[in-house]
Order: sequence, then structure tokens, then C-alpha cells
Amino acid sequence: MNMTPELKAKMYSGLRIALIVFFVVVAVVFLTGFKQDDNKQENTISFSGHGEVTAVPDIANVYFTINKEAKTVKEAQALVATVEKSSLDFLKANGVAEKDIKTANASFNPKYEYKYDTKVIVPCTQYNCPPPSGKNVITGYEATESITVKVRNTDDVGKIMQGLGTLGVSDLSGPNFAIDNEDGLKASARKNAIDDAKAKAEVLAKDLGIHLGKITSFSESGNYPVPMYSAKMMDNAVSNVAAPAQIPKGENTISSDVTITYEIR
Repeated sequence: MNMTPELKAKMYSGLRIALIVFFVVVAVVFLTGFKQDDNKQENTISFSGHGEVTAVPDIANVYFTINKEAKTVKEAQALVATVEKSSLDFLKANGVAEKDIKTANASFNPKYEYKYDTKVIVPCTQYNCPPPSGKNVITGYEATESITVKVRNTDDVGKIMQGLGTLGVSDLSGPNFAIDNEDGLKASARKNAIDDAKAKAEVLAKDLGIHLGKITSFSESGNYPVPMYSAKMMDNAVSNVAAPAQIPKGENTISSDVTITYEIR
């Protein structure tokens, strides 16, 4: 069948119109779908909940540093090793296991002193008198070792800290009371926070006359405060108290804060 140019032009024109209508329909469906999804996302409501549990600490972390100076690195390290051995022997004699004693850091550094060159004399003028020349020279070395101790018998922590304070350690801090295994307590605090948020959701949904659907998001943050005693307190205890210091452990609070977002139906 032979088509005239006029017929071909009409067919091409009709095809173009059909394609334009098709793309318009697709675009409308596409944009409408997005709009529905957006509206669906907006139909949510969030509730916060707080939960906490308390427990008596069952471990105490103690920190001390050994710092010694000498003419050579070897001499400085030997002095540190002497105090370290006395400290470790004392800790083990008081029931601290070797696995609970950890070296956190060990280092040595040169000690410098500025020495003036007295042989070189720089003349002064009427308006300018420069300082004598000189340079930094090494006068010795400083060796340092930091140790962390986990005391499992918290009733002995005062006695242990007093004993360490008499052995020549340079810095002594703690105790940092903590709970050795917090996972179970964290789970309990989280459950309390979730129950709190759900209770608020039920009450508010009833007051607002809405129905809650599935949970669309969940987030949690926690706070685990730990009491801390300063090294200064322990220094005073060492110097002024003959009997081992009794250090109150108190209670640690483990808390959880959650946010639960529900879909509104």
C-alpha cells in the first residue's frame, strides 16, 4: 500500500502525540507515588524513654607512674625497674593477679639545659648588649613507666594505694570504681527505657485518638558515670593516716535513653 506524503505526515503526528501523552501519564504516576511516600513518611510520631539501674562497683582501677632521672638511659631505666619490681611484688602479695597489672606506657627522654659559652664575649654598645651565646646540651635522661592495676577486692583498695604511695612511685591516682561486666546491667537499663517510651506512647495515643502502627526507627544513648577519687586525696591519706584508708564505693548508675518512632495509622 502506497501512502501519500499527507498520510505519512498525519501518522507521524499522531505517533508524536501518543508518545507525549504516554510520557505525561508516566510522569504523573511517578510524582504522585513520591508524594504518597512523602506523606507516609510524615505520618509518624516519636516517644522518648529513660531507664536506669544501680549497682555496687565490684572492681577498682588504680593508676601510677614511675619517673626517674639519671645521667644515662640505662641508669634511669634501672631505677625505674627497681621501683617497678617493689610495686609488683607488693601488689601480688596483696592478692592482685598478674593478669590485672598492665603497663600502659614506657618511655625515656633526654633532659636539656642551656649552657652559656663563657669563652665568647660579645661586646656591648651604648644601646645594645646582646646575651652571651650558648646552646642546649643533654644533662641526663628521664625514664617513665605508667601502670594500670585492676583491684578485684575493692575492700583492699585503700590499703593497696597506701602501700604503693610508700614505694617511690611518682604519680598515684584513683581509685576508679567500676563494674567488671556491665552488659547485663546495660540490657536492663535499656529495657526499662523501652518500657518507659512504650508506656508514654500508649497514653498519648489514647489522648490524641490515634492508632500506632509499626516502629519505623529506634535510637539509644547511654550514660555511665563512675565516681573518681583524686591522687591528692590518696597522698593525704598516705601521709596522715596510719591505718589503711577506707574508701567508700557508693553505687554506680547505668542509664539508657531511647527514642522510638511509630507509624500513625
